[in-house]
Amino acid sequence: QVQLVESGGGLVQAGDSLRLSCTASGVTFSRMSMAWFRQSPGKSREFVANIMWTGEYTYYADSVKGRFTISRDNAKATVYLQMNSLKPEDTAVYYCNIIDYDVPLLAWGQGTQVTVSS
Repeated sequence: QVQLVESGGGLVQAGDSLRLSCTASGVTFSRMSMAWFRQSPGKSREFVANIMWTGEYTYYADSVKGRFTISRDNAKATVYLQMNSLKPEDTAVYYCNIIDYDVPLLAWGQGTQVTVSS
């Protein structure tokens, strides 16, 4: 079955960087558009960034534009989220998913926790 495994989260200070990874299995990854989402305590899950299956197009939420970069390595079936200049408000559980016209297709996995201290 299709499986997505997120990793790379941690506890960092404001201004630090982290790189999240999401590795897929059971799917033709190179044909899938991917996205990162996040959920903070008490808030709904929100979109962070996406990348089309070609890798040619990316799109970011305004809150992370200029600080986060989404990329993919189809040979490794992995999508990345490079997060720079982290802020306390970036604290959340981060999830990846396969998307179709921005709609996540799979059940959510465990995600990876990112905590940014001030």
